[in-house]
Amino acid sequence: MASAAPRAGRSWAERVRRFVRPRRRWCWGTKLVVTASAGWLLFVLCHLLASGRAALWAPIELVPPLLFLVVPALLLVVAPLARPVRWRVMSLLVVTALLGAGRSGINYATLWYAPPPAGPAAITVAAWNTQFWDQDWRTADGDRRSPGFYAYLHELDADVYLLTEYLYVNTQAGDMRAQRWTADLALRIDKLAELRREFPGYHVAVSGEQITLSRFPITAQRGLDLRPWLPPDQREIPGALRDWPEGYTVETLRTDLDVNGTTVSFYDAQIAQPPLEWRLWDAEARDSARAKTLRREASFLAIAADVAANPHPVVLAGDLNTSPAMGARRLLPDRLVDGTPALSSLYPATYLAGAAELWRIDWLYTSPDVTVHRYDLPSARGLSDHRAQRMVVSVS
Repeated sequence: MASAAPRAGRSWAERVRRFVRPRRRWCWGTKLVVTASAGWLLFVLCHLLASGRAALWAPIELVPPLLFLVVPALLLVVAPLARPVRWRVMSLLVVTALLGAGRSGINYATLWYAPPPAGPAAITVAAWNTQFWDQDWRTADGDRRSPGFYAYLHELDADVYLLTEYLYVNTQAGDMRAQRWTADLALRIDKLAELRREFPGYHVAVSGEQITLSRFPITAQRGLDLRPWLPPDQREIPGALRDWPEGYTVETLRTDLDVNGTTVSFYDAQIAQPPLEWRLWDAEARDSARAKTLRREASFLAIAADVAANPHPVVLAGDLNTSPAMGARRLLPDRLVDGTPALSSLYPATYLAGAAELWRIDWLYTSPDVTVHRYDLPSARGLSDHRAQRMVVSVS
């Protein structure tokens, strides 16, 4: 009897199909789980590649950071339903969770990191987005004073205050909650006389919407001009800000302070908001997203260039308008160290929407020769939609 013909070897394509595709047909549940898992992996990969680099991806960066862990965790719960390929799907979801873990906003380091104790030379720094200074803009009676504003600043009890939104909003232009921020809504203010009464002995530096108060002498100060990093079509100052050009050209104030004989540079930053337009099929929306993205990049590049040329110890704190999910922080120089590990919170959130604490957009960075001994996020007591940042630091 003739022997059976030898079985032909399988091609590599057949081997891959046999590995990926089960022998029996998938049920609808399996198809759904596999499609959702593969789709989320594709989204995470695209996000890691495009975030902070592509203007068209900018609106998508507004996704809540926790989704980078929550979505794969939920899919892992239902992955056993995909019985023919459940182990392959679960392995894919674990890889996806690991890829997105750094964008989730979770402060993993708090589980093991303990900041070193502060010595007698340590100083206290407070950074806060005041949300239109002391203006109680939510009220309809035109009251421009927020009760307790200066009392709150005193409670922070800082040697150095890095404060932003040192301006008012023009409430006569209509309901601010129903419209977008534009230059013609900005009202320049002068509170220097008040500040000197409230904080006697403090030195004051101002540029644009940024203001620094310091118990230590100011040796130099300047706003970082964005225009060298802006495209030509964005360098012209809007007509509404011609009498206050720093309101457009400056988003970071650098103040050099003589801290017990050492010059330390404090960068008080508020980066422009990211694009909020989702109608990217519309040319006007695309142009707006591009303009806002380039302005944000210009702010980060201005900081990076100044820090690179700065021989002094550096403290950078403020509202970067950048969530942990966004890749724009990659533009900051490698010299700067993220102060997040010193926070005690596992999920630090600084941006508030009513009573909900959504995610973090306020940050602290220092040069390696600055030690962060304590880092807290005090409640804003309803005075702002941002928590304050309060840090105890020292220079080695």
